Parts: sequence; C-alpha cells; structure tokens
Amino acid sequence: MGDFSIHEQPLPYADRLDTRTSADIDLVVIHCTELPDLAEARRYGEQVLYDSGTGNSGHYYIDRDGRTVRYVPDTRIAHHVRGYNARAIGIELVNTGRYPHWLAADHQAMDETYTDAQLDALRALLVYLKAEHPTLTNIAGHEDLDTQSVPASDNPHVQVRRKRDPGPRFPWPEVLAGCPLARLPE
Repeated sequence: MGDFSIHEQPLPYADRLDTRTSADIDLVVIHCTELPDLAEARRYGEQVLYDSGTGNSGHYYIDRDGRTVRYVPDTRIAHHVRGYNARAIGIELVNTGRYPHWLAADHQAMDETYTDAQLDALRALLVYLKAEHPTLTNIAGHEDLDTQSVPASDNPHVQVRRKRDPGPRFPWPEVLAGCPLARLPE
C-alpha cells in the first residue's frame, strides 16, 4: 500500500454512535463532501443534528492530496446514507460537487475532477477495509442508493436529485479495476 496511512481524528460524538460488529459490514458507500475543503467537511461532521447528540458524517475522508482521516470507527454506525448505515462504511472524497447551491436547478453540474492522489488512497483504503472486514463484499455510490428527487431550491417546479455523489466525474472503471469489492447494481 506504499505510503498509505490512516490519521485518527474521531468526531467528538463518535462514542455516542450505535455499535455494530465487523461481521455486520458488507458495503462501502462512496460520497463526495460537496464542500470546499476538509476543514469545512469536519465542521459539518461535528454538527449535532439528532437527540442522541450525533450528526451526519462518513467514517473516512480522503483529501485532495490523498491524506486519509478516520472520523468514526468502523464498528460505529455513522449517519451517511439513508437506509444503509447499519451495514455500510462511508468514504467521503473532498470535492466541491454542487457547492454551495446543492439543490439549485441551474447548479447541478459537478465539474471538479478527483485527484490521482485521492484515487490512489481510495484504492488502498478499499484493500485495507476488505482485509479488516472479510464480510465486506459490495461498493456503491451515494447516488446509487439515495435516488430521491426534491424540488429545486431556486425553482420549486423543477425536480433535482437530492444526492448526486460521487457524481459524473468519479471514475468507476478505474476504481473497480483490481478492487476486491463488487459494485451494487445501479
């Protein structure tokens, strides 16, 4: 895995998230932060949104330079994708996506390309996760699992996808080549 390493930076509420066993994990979900940088993603992750004192966050974040940080232990259930959290590990790639007008009808392009360093780190992380969790078999994009459309923020007569990440610039064939996981059917 070369220079691959994981920097531990647990969220303040990580110990309040529900627990699970390694055997419960069979899915990785790829996200993009849709924020300008890792510091802003951290701020969003630290926001408490639920009565449990927790918020929304992936488990791992990969910055544009390939630096990989873990905000939530694998055996804690992070809130990152509706309906799949109990079985999934969330990986967030720092990328602007549709920021800052996520749901505006005229702002749905996701133009930022993922960096080679991010993709190298992602592939190394996927190999690491498969070794750590033998039951891990599948991978999906957030957009594959959350297909809900909502009224556009700037025009309620237009419907836009609630989630589009990792988006059209994510190179699925490149990531899946040699990947120990199978993509869930779209």
